Amino acid sequence: MKYRLVTLLVLLPLISFAQERGVGIRLGEPLSFTYKDFLTEYISIEGMIGIAGVNSASYYQKEFESNLPESNAFYISHSANKGVSFNVRSAYHEDITDIFGITEGYLLAYGGAGIQLRTTKVTYSYADGQASSLIKNDSRTNVDFGPEAFIGAEYYFDNVPISIFGEAGFFLELIDRIGHIKGQGGVGVRYLF
Repeated sequence: MKYRLVTLLVLLPLISFAQERGVGIRLGEPLSFTYKDFLTEYISIEGMIGIAGVNSASYYQKEFESNLPESNAFYISHSANKGVSFNVRSAYHEDITDIFGITEGYLLAYGGAGIQLRTTKVTYSYADGQASSLIKNDSRTNVDFGPEAFIGAEYYFDNVPISIFGEAGFFLELIDRIGHIKGQGGVGVRYLF
């Protein structure tokens, strides 16, 4: 009996969502598959998994110089490959359809915050001292974690179970390079069900 009651309490919020849930794709930084659902008429939650872009060249050079593989290592170059990005976030929505005189469908403006975890594979080339001709390699996985904040707008079509959206925001790194800010944004489409 206790098991049934706990199951009911866990599933009850999923049954009573005020808006349609949607799955889709977000093109931008990060490039992601997205799942969005509404907890209330105004509050949504979203989960995204995708591909994280790389940071600037100076970002990785500073990272190398702050964590040398050998005491006399001299940075030469690096290569960085896109990694994985995970986002969990929530947003507050407000209907702005009337402001723009939209007669079909509706437009929601939103703003919110969340957390993001992203990885990047980096391979460094370095010399054993400035005068050395021997080039060595050091491969590392760069892990970034921190909060994100964003604003955007999403248009819901009347007769088609599709919405389109655009957004912009930033990610604040709390692990590895504390305080590093990365601008992010994207456009996307969701299938509603």
